[in-house]
Amino acid sequence: MESDSGSQASPVSAPLSKSEKEKAADAGNGENCAVEQAVAPSCRVGLENAYLKPARETPRKKLCGYLHKCSGKAPIRSWKSRWFFYEESKCHLLYYRTAQDINPLGSIDVSSASFDIKAGADEGVFEIRTPSKEFILKAVSKQAMMYWLQQLQIKRWEFCNNQPWSLVEDAVDEGQFSYCEAALEFLPPVKTPTDVVGIKAASLPAAQSPICFQNISLKHPWIEIQNTVHNLCGSRQNRGDCGGAFNFEETQENFEIIAEEEHVEAEAEETVSTETQENTRTKTKPSFIRKTKKGNCGFSRFAEGTGQDKVASLTHQILVLTEEVKSQKELVKLLHKTLEAAQQEKRESCRYLATTKEKDRLELVRHKVRQIAELNKRVEVLETERKDLEHRLALKEEHIEELQAHVQLLMDKNQAKQQVVLKLTEQLTKEMSDSAEEADIIAAETLYKQQEEIEHLKDDLEAYKTQNQFLNSEIHQVTKIWSTVAQREKSLLMKCARLQAHNCQIESKYLMMLRKLQGLPDLASDHMEMVKGLIQEALQWSVKEEATVPVQQSPINQYDDYGFMTFPDYEAEDWKLLAKIQALEIKSSNLLNHDALEKSLSERWNNLGELIPSSELKSLLRCGVPVEHRQRVWRWIVSHQVQHIRSPGHYKNLLKQCEVAEHPASRQIELDLPRTLTNNKHFTSPTSQLVPKLRRVLLAFSRQNPTIGYCQGLNRLAAIALLVLEEEENAFWCLVHIVENLMPPEYYSNTLIGSQVDQRVFKDFLSEKLPRLTAHLEQHRIDLALVTFNWFLVVFVDSLISDILFRVWDAFLYEGTKVIFRYALAIFKYNEDAILRIQDSLEIYQYLRFFTKTIGDSRKLMNIAFSDMNPFPMKLLQNRRGAHRLKLEAELRELERIKAQYVREQADHAAGHLDGTASEDEEEG
Repeated sequence: MESDSGSQASPVSAPLSKSEKEKAADAGNGENCAVEQAVAPSCRVGLENAYLKPARETPRKKLCGYLHKCSGKAPIRSWKSRWFFYEESKCHLLYYRTAQDINPLGSIDVSSASFDIKAGADEGVFEIRTPSKEFILKAVSKQAMMYWLQQLQIKRWEFCNNQPWSLVEDAVDEGQFSYCEAALEFLPPVKTPTDVVGIKAASLPAAQSPICFQNISLKHPWIEIQNTVHNLCGSRQNRGDCGGAFNFEETQENFEIIAEEEHVEAEAEETVSTETQENTRTKTKPSFIRKTKKGNCGFSRFAEGTGQDKVASLTHQILVLTEEVKSQKELVKLLHKTLEAAQQEKRESCRYLATTKEKDRLELVRHKVRQIAELNKRVEVLETERKDLEHRLALKEEHIEELQAHVQLLMDKNQAKQQVVLKLTEQLTKEMSDSAEEADIIAAETLYKQQEEIEHLKDDLEAYKTQNQFLNSEIHQVTKIWSTVAQREKSLLMKCARLQAHNCQIESKYLMMLRKLQGLPDLASDHMEMVKGLIQEALQWSVKEEATVPVQQSPINQYDDYGFMTFPDYEAEDWKLLAKIQALEIKSSNLLNHDALEKSLSERWNNLGELIPSSELKSLLRCGVPVEHRQRVWRWIVSHQVQHIRSPGHYKNLLKQCEVAEHPASRQIELDLPRTLTNNKHFTSPTSQLVPKLRRVLLAFSRQNPTIGYCQGLNRLAAIALLVLEEEENAFWCLVHIVENLMPPEYYSNTLIGSQVDQRVFKDFLSEKLPRLTAHLEQHRIDLALVTFNWFLVVFVDSLISDILFRVWDAFLYEGTKVIFRYALAIFKYNEDAILRIQDSLEIYQYLRFFTKTIGDSRKLMNIAFSDMNPFPMKLLQNRRGAHRLKLEAELRELERIKAQYVREQADHAAGHLDGTASEDEEEG
């Protein structure tokens, strides 16, 4: 883990500046210098508070102490003693090699960590898991382990609940932020082990390892150098300030004061605690105080000893000092090597920076490259040596295995001999002992084994109880933290969605304003160029800028669930601008309405159950069918409407007829296949799987209804059915249902009389529902049939965006053509104000070409269609269709009569012309 040297807090408390250290040293007159060196420079503030205000003010208890940290990877693992200190500002657990170090070796992020203990692990072992790493720690006792775990839980809870959440509008109830009493019911408060946790523990010597370098962190050599230099400088300064004297009495007195304070705190915790726990561990002795006392009387004991004791004591001290000097020499060598490498790198960097000529710099770089090549060669040589050593190690292991096998053979022989001896001994015992004594011995052995097993089971039971209590407390707290964070995150995401939607609306209005400015005829040339530049810049706002946003709400993919392009890629610049506006409108609508409305709609569909005709089903269909339910709903509607004409195998028979004889409409079908849904990825490629299905569906329908055969527009109806229903037979019957059940007669005939009638009916409804718009269109002599005829013929395919299109089809398949009239009126109502502002006929026609693509709010359009357009009785629609059909048929008959009369006149005129030519020939003859 990367260390936070230079920025992290000190092991015990905040570090003092140099001037503050000098003032503290002068104030103490050299009496506290030994204490400061033993605890850490950063501990002086805490000690001074302890001296000055022992009874008036109780300082906040620090969470710190020595723990063993598991280092390395299996199977090579080792325990290293580390000084751990909790930093409240960042909720990090810092660890150092000793309490006297100034820079940490690393840190553990407690705010995102979880804690665990294993029932079968060694005593005092627990785990801290963070998202990036897992730490295995070991306390000196079970009580210390439970104290650390409970305190870390409390620190994590306090840190998570003290975070600022100013951006959240809906504040979470503050009652749930307090440390719940339910957590204390799972795990009662643990008594503070004052001898191994707290400031006093800093005076205890760190656990020494039998290997001199085992406790040194080789991953952080620079931090080790800093800490070693700091400790050496601190020890020299203390020796100079104190005049070489160590006041053991003052040191002992100070720590006794701290010990008394911590003892009082421990008694208070024990009084408040609801359940006292028995301390089964023998407390460690206050070794530091005893060592100081032993140091005071060391010289007197040495003087009283005999000559032999003196020699032995001096020899022992010489050995200890020799070992210490060796370890320090090895450490200094390692640090010198590291320092030399760093200095060499610094000199090379300085030479490179000091060089002004490119050639010299290039020469330095080449020299560096040669050094790298030499180092690579050395690495290869070392790799070869490593492989050789591995080979030799394998040979040694084989030899060891052979020796082990030989030893095992000898042990088997020995065991066999022992078994023979045991058998002979048992026989001798049986012969020499009475049967009663044998029974007593066996009973005693059995009882002893049973008692031993019972003790083991009790220990296991106690371990599992402790583990269960802690894990229940951990689960309870983590669940609370997770629910709180989830609620906050949801609030932030909702606010972010609203802000993004507002931004999209502003951007859309900005683009519309640019487009209007571009269309102004009297705009100056320089202003026109500026507008064009702004439009080009706006068109380049794309996914690259959105990728820099860390949170993306409802991202818009290139294609939707059915393969339609989310917004088309037009070639003309004006249409590209419109596509950008359309995309922004869609995104804004999705951000504002998608989450809340779609979720409630999906819940209503999930709770609907079996599909039966009802007013509730009608209401749901008008709101739109979710994607996951649409195929099932459409299949039910189609099968319910065509069950009187549908028969098994009918579709396959139609396909066989198409294979036998080619239908006259097959050529027109082949021409229309590439032009079907050009903005859908499933039909743009000739190799798509849906293209042959569409061909078979259209050919089968031409056989099913020979009166119509094939009409342009049926390909798009069948394509929409295939996208949703997927199976071509179901798509075929869906096309039959639309043409033969929903649409009026002769809607797709050669004369398209049914479609023409609906255009006249729609014009009547438009004049009634939207009189201002109708008058405006009539004033500019706009023929709406040029725009709306295709809407009715293909049910808005290629006119509306896919999301709104499928919502229209959901209601259309169930209710019929009345839905087409409702949505056509709603589209004009949706854009009425924009059309009324246009005062030029050509501009109105241009606007009507694309204005359906700018509709992005499906909810608003649906409300207009089914609320604002009421009343809309089906009987009125049928009556007007009948009246207009009679008028149209009379007009067609009149046209046929005029056409026939014109044909007769042309024939008579041609005959008279031929007679006149013949008479002239006779005269010439």
